[in-house]
Amino acid sequence: MTNFPPVSSGFRRLRAVAVLALVISPWSLVVAAVPTASVVAIQPTSTADLILLGRGFDAGLRQGMVCRLTRGATGIAEVLLVDLRPTCSAALILSVAPGQSIHAGDTASIKILKT
Repeated sequence: MTNFPPVSSGFRRLRAVAVLALVISPWSLVVAAVPTASVVAIQPTSTADLILLGRGFDAGLRQGMVCRLTRGATGIAEVLLVDLRPTCSAALILSVAPGQSIHAGDTASIKILKT
């Protein structure tokens, strides 16, 4: 049988830090990685109104994402990102909360599922 040297306290600390990083970092990455954008304008068209956002592909937004529009803590609407450029994007309105309307300055954030 082979005798292995005893595990040093430095190795134990390193292992504890690595385990802690695996537990904490996925959540911190999710929270830090959620991009937001401000509503710049509402553009009426003949078929549907477009919401123009002040951030785009470079900020992590992608075509097909659903975003929630909020004003402070109040939920305003949900929109679907349909066209993205590096620094701006356009979205179609999916739903608007009763008694609410979308205004420039509202904040769009990606709708994520809570597990």
